[in-house]
Amino acid sequence: MFHEVVDGSGGGPEVDADEPAAEELLAAFEAMVTEAAAAVDPDRLVGEVGLSEADAGALRDGEVASLSLADGAAVLAAANPDRDADATVAEVRDHLLMGMATAVLDVDAIAAKIDADLTGQEVQQALEGRTRMTLGQLAEILAVIERRKP
Repeated sequence: MFHEVVDGSGGGPEVDADEPAAEELLAAFEAMVTEAAAAVDPDRLVGEVGLSEADAGALRDGEVASLSLADGAAVLAAANPDRDADATVAEVRDHLLMGMATAVLDVDAIAAKIDADLTGQEVQQALEGRTRMTLGQLAEILAVIERRKP
């Protein structure tokens, strides 16, 4: 679902599909996640979804850049029972890896192009799910990949 903002099917603010900026993608993610969170009882965000009190508070304030991809997917799944959080995360990772292949990018090239302080190895670990990827990092990585696609 997060990767769908580039092709216009993910909802939220308009994103330039040809030249997406990380800020535009993050704004679209923010709109999706805060809208979903508004549809979920605040107690469920902590109890059922599993957000920390700090993350739930930041989410209510519209700050999603530091929210993990997994937590963002869990919020979307809580608001829409037809969505599965784990499947959403897997779809995003698949989209990123396929995009890297299409754009002929490796993790070191991505690490060099993003503002997030990540090494190529850390980018790889985030893409593979071995370490936490925030929505802010996702926006930066996705923007690089989408801009380089033919």
